[in-house]
Amino acid sequence: MAKQVRRVVTGHDPDGKAIVISDGPAPFVHVNAVNPEWYSTDIWRTRETPVRIATAAEEPTLGPRRQMPDKRGTVLRINHFPPENEAVRQMDPQASRAAFAALGNEKAATFGKGGRHPLMHRTETIDYAIVLAGEITMVLDDVDVELSAGDIVVQCGTNHAWSNRSNAPCVVAFVLIDGAFESELAAKLR
Repeated sequence: MAKQVRRVVTGHDPDGKAIVISDGPAPFVHVNAVNPEWYSTDIWRTRETPVRIATAAEEPTLGPRRQMPDKRGTVLRINHFPPENEAVRQMDPQASRAAFAALGNEKAATFGKGGRHPLMHRTETIDYAIVLAGEITMVLDDVDVELSAGDIVVQCGTNHAWSNRSNAPCVVAFVLIDGAFESELAAKLR
């Protein structure tokens, strides 16, 4: 069962004084249909840079599941990774694409195109990944990096997967920032 994440959102009263607009569970939780222990909570999304700061921001997380930020936008998300099971390890490229399609980003899947883990993917973003609890392995093209609570990764549009090889859940906070590959790098990635 997905654990709720408390989200406190601030804003301004009519005089410009700082106030709390909302305080409660973040309203958008995506639960994986195959494994309900694999879920994510979208905390906030921005749609532009610079971000317009209003007296009271409208709810930006509702609607269909979207893995990626909007153009010039950001996403703050908390992911809960259960220990990786045999079903994940046995996925074929078609199942991998279907898993990413369920996240709203089928084209990110790279398994079968050089990715060495079924959940390998690449996004045109800079991602800050902050391990909040547990342990997880970041799988890159040729190397695995073991991470634990307190570790931070700056993911720069690289091909990667997250693999929980421990026997306990792992919780990671992600900030995804819209990006654009330089033309020379984009040509190498095609």
